[in-house]
Amino acid sequence: MITKRIIPCLDVRNGRVVKGVNFEGLSDVSSPVELADFYSKCGADELVFYDITASAEGRALFTDILCEAASKIFIPLTVGGGINTTEDFDRVLKCGADKVSVNSGAIKNPKLIYEAAKRYGDQCVVISADVKRVDGVFRVFAKGGRENTGMEAIEWIRHCVDSGAGEVVLNSIDTDGIKGGFDLEMLSAVCAAVNVPVIASGGAGCIDDFTRLFKTLPKVDAGLAASIFHFGEVSIKDLKKELKNQGIAVRI
Repeated sequence: MITKRIIPCLDVRNGRVVKGVNFEGLSDVSSPVELADFYSKCGADELVFYDITASAEGRALFTDILCEAASKIFIPLTVGGGINTTEDFDRVLKCGADKVSVNSGAIKNPKLIYEAAKRYGDQCVVISADVKRVDGVFRVFAKGGRENTGMEAIEWIRHCVDSGAGEVVLNSIDTDGIKGGFDLEMLSAVCAAVNVPVIASGGAGCIDDFTRLFKTLPKVDAGLAASIFHFGEVSIKDLKKELKNQGIAVRI
């Protein structure tokens, strides 16, 4: 049986982990290197690093912090932010990333996913879609949720997977930081559209939110969260113990 993955997310700005609500009002949390080491030791299945202002500021993703963090952890690491070319993929992978997440870069250059998948393999390419409802339609946002592309999200995600993305991270801007539960409606639409692993992001507030996620949408492969882990509201050990008690397969 394939186990469900629990993935802490580190949103990094100016060398520090930050967290906000609906992608806004960012506040300082901790050192990304210290948090990465902590999560690697306490049962996280994977770790995601996002340099959340790289695309908006038109610069390359940080590498010094990434290299230091990658040297300390022993779980798969996905990295994103400012990924615009296959050279960016190469640079991040050489810093220790296992997978590379792309959003704004793929919007600017739709061939990027195909080119990266061809060079590094589908399993290395992750489409990270920042999605928000606009007049009842799921729309794709770029530059850290700052820019409405006008593109319908489900078709865009399907296109990215058809181009070679081996995994989808669905970031619901509507539920981000609200702690009212994952966006099950949005996730259901994505799961119905693609046949690659889907990671739910945005909205986790308690252990029950993960239980509801995996029981309602068995096709979802992983739950990603930030603040509830960063601030000690939920421990990964306790979360996995409860998921196992609920009959949900996890790696203990």
